[in-house]
Amino acid sequence: MSNTDAEKGGDAKSSSSGHPPLGDLAEGELVLPGHGPTLARNFNLISACTTGITTGNSWAVLGGGIVRARIKLPSYNALVSLFYCFIAASVAELASSIPSSGGVYHWALVTAGPRYGKVCGWFAGWLNGLAWAFAVASNCAMTSNMIVFAYSIYHPDYEPERWHVFLCYLAMSWLCCFTVMFAQRLLPLISRIGSFLIVADFFVTIVVCAIMPSQTGIGYAANEVVWRNWDNLTGYSSDGFVFLAGMLNGAYAVGAIDCVTHIAEEISDSRRNLPKALACQVIMGFVTGFCYLIAIFYAADNLPEIMELGSISPIGNMYLRATGSKAGAVGMLILIILPIFCATIGCYVTSGRTIYALGRDGATPFASKIGSVSARWQSPLYATLACGIFMTCIGAVYVGSLTAFNAFIGSFVVLSTLSYLLAILPHLLSGRRILKPGPFWMGRFGSSVNTVACLYIVVSCVIYCFPYSLPTTAASMNYTSVITCGLAALVGLWWAAHGHNHYRGPQVDLQG
Repeated sequence: MSNTDAEKGGDAKSSSSGHPPLGDLAEGELVLPGHGPTLARNFNLISACTTGITTGNSWAVLGGGIVRARIKLPSYNALVSLFYCFIAASVAELASSIPSSGGVYHWALVTAGPRYGKVCGWFAGWLNGLAWAFAVASNCAMTSNMIVFAYSIYHPDYEPERWHVFLCYLAMSWLCCFTVMFAQRLLPLISRIGSFLIVADFFVTIVVCAIMPSQTGIGYAANEVVWRNWDNLTGYSSDGFVFLAGMLNGAYAVGAIDCVTHIAEEISDSRRNLPKALACQVIMGFVTGFCYLIAIFYAADNLPEIMELGSISPIGNMYLRATGSKAGAVGMLILIILPIFCATIGCYVTSGRTIYALGRDGATPFASKIGSVSARWQSPLYATLACGIFMTCIGAVYVGSLTAFNAFIGSFVVLSTLSYLLAILPHLLSGRRILKPGPFWMGRFGSSVNTVACLYIVVSCVIYCFPYSLPTTAASMNYTSVITCGLAALVGLWWAAHGHNHYRGPQVDLQG
């Protein structure tokens, strides 16, 4: 199947008519009539693996996202990774059968069958796209807090303000946005650089955390503190519930399962290579995240005290404690900021590709622009720009209300896993008979794997909507359920106003 170049002098439209475009699946690849694949194939297996590793960025996100009201044992990361292996295997199977930049959006459309496919695909696509948008916002806020914290170390009289963080947020968000918009051909190289930084910075961080406490005289945390004891700072009396709630940090770090599937139309032999890239991402995420948590918790000998400081960057305080020097703390923060910057570019790629796929199928406002590819820059220019504008609006929420902002970015896990559920559950309920098996197919084990994945998603989504701690207040309440239901309602209203009558979605020929 050959690539056809977009017509020069403008944007490559998804369809030459005014109707929502249709597509069909031939040889496992989604194509649009009259144009063929509209995104150039700049990725191979290696760059796809590095994209998954970079965007997932497990250890750096774990460090940047350490929060007060959760359990801190490294073993919880292992437990979460185990459950996410079931989700990843289910996602890999779907990606091998239907490789598409829409990802779960197109999988849900097919697995739910002709009767419910349109509405399932609609909700899966929008929830997934919104989840990845919040992942971008989270990364930008995380790194901005680190930058402001690093500045405050050398300026004791400085009082951080939210608008200071917002300025850093805007700079990082738009730098990443413009990179994705105008440097399409450099994305594989950026992924390789990001992957190198993740691995190299990981080893440097591990070595520093392992050596410095003995050099500064602070010493290490006891084995019991790291492996057996856990700090229930939540206020909940049920240890079992707190045990489950403590997996939130791990889920937030390893939950970016589908990121690499959104470059399906930009990678050769995607049906075989996508499952390999997913496996690489999950394995690297688990190994680096697990080892990092071990090192950081041994180096931080008094975690509750550090968390009680109320710093805008708890990991900065942990590094300051571990190294015993301002320069050491700032240096280690840089080792986290650089990989997260590359990961944010990857999140922009994922979010933009999802919105692009929705626009290409007529599911978004201004679909002729959102669903087009720039002939000059060979990227979904307007879809990525729309994501950048949305990121700015979410960042402005941070200035007005930290509680509201945390509610948005905290919904990433719930929104993303619900979008997976909308694709995996219909696949399971249909007896796994609708899809034509791809090169990666779990056969008789598939039903069991899909069942565990669906059960984990349902249980985890309920638990993650509970308050972070008790007693709770309006400022400390967990509004994830409000955000999730509110966004789902808005997507439903858009379906009623536009999608029900005008959205057709791609037609998929599963016989190839």
